[in-house]
Amino acid sequence: MDRDRFRRLVRRAMLALPPEFTSQMDNVQVIVRREPSAADLASGEIGPDGDLFGLYTGIPLTERQSYGNTLPDRILIFQGPHERAFAAGDIAAEVQRTVHHEVAHHFGITDERLDALGR
Repeated sequence: MDRDRFRRLVRRAMLALPPEFTSQMDNVQVIVRREPSAADLASGEIGPDGDLFGLYTGIPLTERQSYGNTLPDRILIFQGPHERAFAAGDIAAEVQRTVHHEVAHHFGITDERLDALGR
């Protein structure tokens, strides 16, 4: 898939979020990368044979106390793993799912809670 098209899918997924969420997402960068780095895989606790579709790095809103002069939180979305794991017709929906999953981490929702919610 063309890199710009993938970026548009990520942008569209962010625009699909309700305003009550996006209004609370200041100091958050959304970054598209082709592939996760070794550090990204380690941070996402992904083994050598696993795929990492996205990664949130930062301090979730539920854990913040003093948050001044801090680098932006980051949501990383990885194009290559999406292309390898999903059919072309499914990528848009999967990108949206990944983006929303990583945004949930920004709000302090854990993977376990997302699994319990069926997300």
